[in-house]
Amino acid sequence: MKKILAFAGSNSSTSINYQLVDYVASEVTGHKVKVLKLISYGVPMYSEDEEKTNGFPGLTMGLKQEISEADALIISVSEHNGSWSAFFKNIIDWLSRLDRNFLEGKKMLVMSTSPGQRGGISALEYAKNVLPRFGAEIIDSFSFPSFYANFSQEKKEVTDETLLLGLREVVSTFSQQIK
Repeated sequence: MKKILAFAGSNSSTSINYQLVDYVASEVTGHKVKVLKLISYGVPMYSEDEEKTNGFPGLTMGLKQEISEADALIISVSEHNGSWSAFFKNIIDWLSRLDRNFLEGKKMLVMSTSPGQRGGISALEYAKNVLPRFGAEIIDSFSFPSFYANFSQEKKEVTDETLLLGLREVVSTFSQQIK
């Protein structure tokens, strides 16, 4: 049984990417999954001056430790203007300053969702291109389109059969690849 860390790259209290990551975490079997809310890791905006004056925020070091203790990661990135959110970029900036290869040896399932039909695909593609620079091995990815039309927030379940089958296939592949 592997340890998986799951989180969304969003600081919204009603994040649909967090809802997606939480749902996917519940679909993983045979592994121990811990879901984090990154909003709990409130860190200042990265700058060289901030780092020189105050050092690394303790919560960032705690997040790096959580990542280092995990065998694999499940991340869902939110899309802001065709890229991932400034909040998530800030987290990545701090983590990469602590250790350039903070994702070394980490197998990842990367996802995105949005209210629109593209499902945050631009942010997903960006994440798939950038995260390996820090050592990540992207095992699989999934874009979940039209979140509100395809996911019941009340029941916390995928309502579209085709999307559900596709998502389960991706989760199964990911689970098999991290054994």
